[in-house]
Amino acid sequence: MIANARLMNILRAPIVSEKSNLLVEKNNTAVFKVLPDATKDEIKAAVEKLFNVKVVAVRTLNMHGKVRRTAHGMGKRSDWKKAYVTLAEGETFNLTATAEETK
Repeated sequence: MIANARLMNILRAPIVSEKSNLLVEKNNTAVFKVLPDATKDEIKAAVEKLFNVKVVAVRTLNMHGKVRRTAHGMGKRSDWKKAYVTLAEGETFNLTATAEETK
């Protein structure tokens, strides 16, 4: 069993963009920025606990930080992880409500 404190910290932020909004509408899939060391099982458990929904699948991507030129030389943004979470058929997804509010 995964500790509740760990589950609360897995999801960093929802990714809101045109592509992610289309995924929610067409495929019932949400996109999140997650901890770099989070596993698919942890991400699934965190979404199910926080949003009170049934998760069918989780896909993850490791995003590499961009290299940027600054006034002090070359710099690099941090690497991060993205998760595509597919919900079960008929489940709705509300990013503003938590599991306690939906009960």
